[in-house]
Amino acid sequence: MVESFDIDIPQQAIARLRAYCPPPTHYYSLPLSRRAAVLILLFADRYGDLRVVLTMRANTLKSYAGQAALPGGKADSLSETAFQTARREAYEEIGLPLEDSKMPPPFRVEHLCQLPMNLARTELGVRPTVAFISSTNSTQSGSTGTTETNGRAPSVEEALIPRLDAKEVAAVFSAPFHNFLRATDEKRGHIHTTASASPPDGAGVEAAGFPSGWYKGTWTDWHESRWRMHNFYVPVAGQTVTRPPPEQMVSPLPYRDRSPSTGDDPLAGLSRFRVFGMTARIMVDAARVAYGEDPEFEHNSHFGDEEMIERLMRMGRLGPIRRRSDEITKEDMVAASKL
Repeated sequence: MVESFDIDIPQQAIARLRAYCPPPTHYYSLPLSRRAAVLILLFADRYGDLRVVLTMRANTLKSYAGQAALPGGKADSLSETAFQTARREAYEEIGLPLEDSKMPPPFRVEHLCQLPMNLARTELGVRPTVAFISSTNSTQSGSTGTTETNGRAPSVEEALIPRLDAKEVAAVFSAPFHNFLRATDEKRGHIHTTASASPPDGAGVEAAGFPSGWYKGTWTDWHESRWRMHNFYVPVAGQTVTRPPPEQMVSPLPYRDRSPSTGDDPLAGLSRFRVFGMTARIMVDAARVAYGEDPEFEHNSHFGDEEMIERLMRMGRLGPIRRRSDEITKEDMVAASKL
């Protein structure tokens, strides 16, 4: 694990994720119908800060319609690993190539680690997998794989993100990874180096005009314990937001700060996308591992739901036959907590 202050913070984060060894998982004890995985796809922006690729789910989908999500979905076979599931689903949803040879050069996808499984309310075990878009040729600079080409480092934001195809989602966008540990917007370039360094010129463009709208959180009761519900509002001004053709857009989605004159485009005039629920919790946990620090807002200390999933399996829940009405209730969680 790299801790030296002469190495910039994003490189330390990638090093921690590479070194992270998750606790034993019950993922492979679940039947195929209960397995799902998501891809936490990280990349370094033009300032060197890490960002994560997110989507807005289409309003036509059966579950979590119109919500922000990580690329991912259900497993196809028992032999498919969680990372293979996440990569396949990312290809189907956003067009991320399955093979590095089909990535725009010089980029490749490096699998860093997996995180403890989370329990979805639809009774799926969701395994987060973390990957990083790094560079492979020319001279590399540090762990984040920044590659110099003719004196200028190629940008993932310029070379890859615009090529992503919103095949099964309403939009593809990105969010600042470290900001999932903060209660307010951070300027771009703010964490690229140590605290003594100054951010590059133009940093903070995406957050301009939104000084305090990044985070809201509340506590709620769930299976006889308190759970922190996180809500993050990601600024989208100044970044590439990939969308499907206008004819594929359907009814408006639940975004924040919508302009009153948006026409038929549900994304027009938006300033922020809301990230909440399980996706927000996964992002907080991933950032905690990567940066080796706790968030500045209140949160649950444990990672994932491996223990609760194991208890539900002992109760006979999470069986191979999955019904559309399956949904974890408070009573289920209370019973499982007493095992």
